[in-house]
Amino acid sequence: MDQVWTRHLCSTTAAALLFALTAQALPAQSPDESSPATSNVAGAQSPAIHRDGRFTFTLRAPEANSLQVAGGDGLGKGPFPMLKGHDGTWSVTIPPPVPGFHYYWFVLDGVPVNDPGSETYFGYGKETSGIEIPEAGADFYTIKSVPHGEVREKWYLSGTTGQWRHALVYTPPGYETNPTRRYPLLILQHGMGEDETGWTRQGKAQFILDNLIAAGKTQPMIVVMDRGYAGKPAAPPFTLTADTTLRDIQLAFGVFAEVIIRDLIPTIDFSYRTIADREHRAMAGLSMGGMQTLFIASRYPDAFAYIASLSGPVIRGTDPNERLGASLQGPFDPKTAYDGVFSDPARFNQQVRLLWFGAGSEEQQLHTSVSDAVDALRGSGVRVVFFESPGTAHEWQTWRRDLNDLAPRLFR
Repeated sequence: MDQVWTRHLCSTTAAALLFALTAQALPAQSPDESSPATSNVAGAQSPAIHRDGRFTFTLRAPEANSLQVAGGDGLGKGPFPMLKGHDGTWSVTIPPPVPGFHYYWFVLDGVPVNDPGSETYFGYGKETSGIEIPEAGADFYTIKSVPHGEVREKWYLSGTTGQWRHALVYTPPGYETNPTRRYPLLILQHGMGEDETGWTRQGKAQFILDNLIAAGKTQPMIVVMDRGYAGKPAAPPFTLTADTTLRDIQLAFGVFAEVIIRDLIPTIDFSYRTIADREHRAMAGLSMGGMQTLFIASRYPDAFAYIASLSGPVIRGTDPNERLGASLQGPFDPKTAYDGVFSDPARFNQQVRLLWFGAGSEEQQLHTSVSDAVDALRGSGVRVVFFESPGTAHEWQTWRRDLNDLAPRLFR
């Protein structure tokens, strides 16, 4: 979720604004008024959600001296100190978090540890506990009694990096029963600190697409989700922060672009029944994945007819020595940005069938930066769609809503 550098961009979130109560001020509820979170491991009773939306976390640690619950901003204004019971079980009840998926962990005597009662998800660059907060009235990302596609694993050897790479591939309902039908392809990327599993585990992308296809709202499509990190042999690991220079970003994203164009697309076109042309190919990504999408689309305009950036910071600068944080400030110039790909609006509009941007209303500076770029593009004559997720910040509920809006616009 680009946790390392987004905090430089967004100083407050909806959670901090809405839930300033302290955990200690909350009255207790009886156990029968709560139920285990759906993200718990089988049989685990904690975390537990109460009828009024509050959550209780418990952990038995009789030898511990201090214990807290900490995590993503969506949980509220933490960390939350836990109280130790006479039997050595620690607990705390927190105000209703923002709906959606949030990472969290315990801080046990100063050491971050995962919750043994929770499933883990790859976030913050490691396996991390996560909690699913229900959103009242929202079922577009839940599993329903409709035809379902399949999520498959694909290993392939990259000629670019000299390493084996792992991707997940969604094939739509009916893929096996209609062996002559071919499908358009969406490449869908994760954010910094996450990996190729994010869109199916945290994002529920397969259920969003199943539900949209069953309702006749979107075209059946193949979706590939690749690991968004790539380096030449012996190259140092890449970390994206506000202090990363544009030169380093271009170098890292350039290698990933080679993987996408020279390795991944040919592999998927060979292995699956895609319609292998740009008119039936889209690329989208969240946060860092959105940055990668704009970078790759600007350098390979013959590869994609549909381009989408979900909460992806929009780079303004052209100086390779400029740092990312500075390059996200100031006016956006369509004539010079992204190697001038937007400088001829008529030509761009003829080539690209959809340019789509999304942001959560509570993403603060990022939302302003993206919307300003959209306004500049529209003012220059570029056709562009902007979608706002109300009440959400840099988090998975924003990106679930984004995909739900984006997918029906693809391949029309």
